[in-house]
Amino acid sequence: MGDMLTWLLFFFILIGLLILVVYQLMCLADLEFDYINPYDSASRINQVILPEFITEGVLCFLYLVTGHWMMSLFCIPYLYYNVRLYMRRQHLIDVTEIFNQLDWEKKKRLFKLGYLVCLLFLSLFWLIYSALEDDDE
Repeated sequence: MGDMLTWLLFFFILIGLLILVVYQLMCLADLEFDYINPYDSASRINQVILPEFITEGVLCFLYLVTGHWMMSLFCIPYLYYNVRLYMRRQHLIDVTEIFNQLDWEKKKRLFKLGYLVCLLFLSLFWLIYSALEDDDE
């Protein structure tokens, strides 16, 4: 029962990460179609970047603490990328350069979205597997 609850926690954390990345993509799409000005778009995206990084770090740490080594290994490249961006101070979007970097920023977030969807499916698989395993006992 405990393992199923941890997988359920991981599942909801991943859903939260997906929501943050989709929100950033929506802000970039709104900017691309001129529904929002660059300052508002950059400030909205910059507000959710640090919570995304922290949540991913917490998720990777929870995988390590609970002994799910493979899932932790799957999270490390994403965590490394986020830490590298933060250490180089490239994690925030610049208001003056947002139009020049719009395509690149969208590609980065689409890649993050795909990566998180893969992690979500793996987590969902293990959630179902642990639920069925608990049901057999």
